[in-house]
Amino acid sequence: MSLTPSIALLSSQLVCRGQVVAPDAAALVRLLLLAPVLEEWVVRAGLQEWLIRCTDGRARAAPVALSAAAFALLHAGSGWRAVLSVLAPGLVLALLYQHRRDWRLCALAHCGMNALALGGCVL
Repeated sequence: MSLTPSIALLSSQLVCRGQVVAPDAAALVRLLLLAPVLEEWVVRAGLQEWLIRCTDGRARAAPVALSAAAFALLHAGSGWRAVLSVLAPGLVLALLYQHRRDWRLCALAHCGMNALALGGCVL
């Protein structure tokens, strides 16, 4: 028995809600442009960069973990399912920032993740 269908079903139950299922033009702009740019600018270029500088680059795990947690909590307005569903992608984005130190690259990856989520929910 493969775990792939179970993981896909669980992730669709966590992600496919509200405007992600039936997005209008405004929701598409928010999900594919505004959210990626603003969230990555605040969380990666702001919080994570500040945490990296506060630790003089010595602590690598703390800035990654704290910025991923902050990113997830930004989605609490959509409920705890949303918080849980964006925790792993937030960790990936935090690791990407830790290695590349370019929030714009994180925003592009964030946009791609949102596009994949939209595609998986709409189909």
